Amino acid sequence: MEHIYVYACHEDEQALCQLELRTLLGAEAVLGARYAVSARRVEPSRSPFLKLRLDVLFEAGSLPELASMVAALTVQGSTFKVAFAETDTAVSTDRQREVAREIGRHLRGKAEMRRPEQWFAVTELGGRWLFGHCSYGEAVWLQHQQKPQNYSTALSTRVARAVVNIAVPDVAGTKAIDPCCGIGTVLVEAMSMSIDIVGCDINPLAVRGARVNLEHFGMPNVVSIADMRTLGLVGEQVSSPISLGCIGEQVMESPTSPQVRYDALILDMPYNLCSKLPEDEQLQMLQSARRLAKRAVIVTTEQIDPLIAKAGFRIAERCTVNKGNFSRQIIVCV
Repeated sequence: MEHIYVYACHEDEQALCQLELRTLLGAEAVLGARYAVSARRVEPSRSPFLKLRLDVLFEAGSLPELASMVAALTVQGSTFKVAFAETDTAVSTDRQREVAREIGRHLRGKAEMRRPEQWFAVTELGGRWLFGHCSYGEAVWLQHQQKPQNYSTALSTRVARAVVNIAVPDVAGTKAIDPCCGIGTVLVEAMSMSIDIVGCDINPLAVRGARVNLEHFGMPNVVSIADMRTLGLVGEQVSSPISLGCIGEQVMESPTSPQVRYDALILDMPYNLCSKLPEDEQLQMLQSARRLAKRAVIVTTEQIDPLIAKAGFRIAERCTVNKGNFSRQIIVCV
């Protein structure tokens, strides 16, 4: 089945949106347009940019032809509403309502404008008229903006959610880690999408803040105190990233324990407006990321391509997210 996705983003996040949609939907969004076509069925609420998904049931060359096809569909046991989905061209509000009414008039069922039990959508795309079930996205990330603990330099919840989707496009069976989790912004977004993720941080105050935030949203404690540079090294004393124990609990790895491996890793490289992380420490962190996971999404404010290569990663894709004069690079490494 073909799925039509309608999305919206600010120009500062356009590159991030395009990268997320390519990864999540497996399809290239159309430049200058507001839609993407994909064979993948993804819940719109996963993305901070997706507004709706239209699951195509009927396709026709004209509106009257589409209406005759829709007439064969019976809406059973529920009320419905038909919406118009804007895709490649702008359509006036009056025209949108006219088209939606025409299609709705041919549906066999009870129309309900305020609280329908079932949504349908109709659109015109490249000379084709399309109709099907419609699912709207919910701004889940928006609900996570107000949390007890905040960092001024932390990722925004919208950017964090997109980064998670880029790192983990397929949730089932994927284990992920955020080894510099800070106050847990990435963890909250990932766990709200039922992603199997753990986090750690070398800063006890950050870990405490992350636990407070997770508890605030009714999420389990999956964070611990640890230096990512020693995670997975046999015989090293680190806090287990899988432990759900007390704050500050230390776990000694067994000398015979296997090296920790994850399917995906999200690393927001630490930075400070007044100081710079030494290059050797950056390299150690990247080497640890390479050791821990098969795939990593690195977030950085600096040019670290040579270090990424030296750590053994290959850069697959990248984009830049701007916020005023401040820029972050989102780098997909394999």
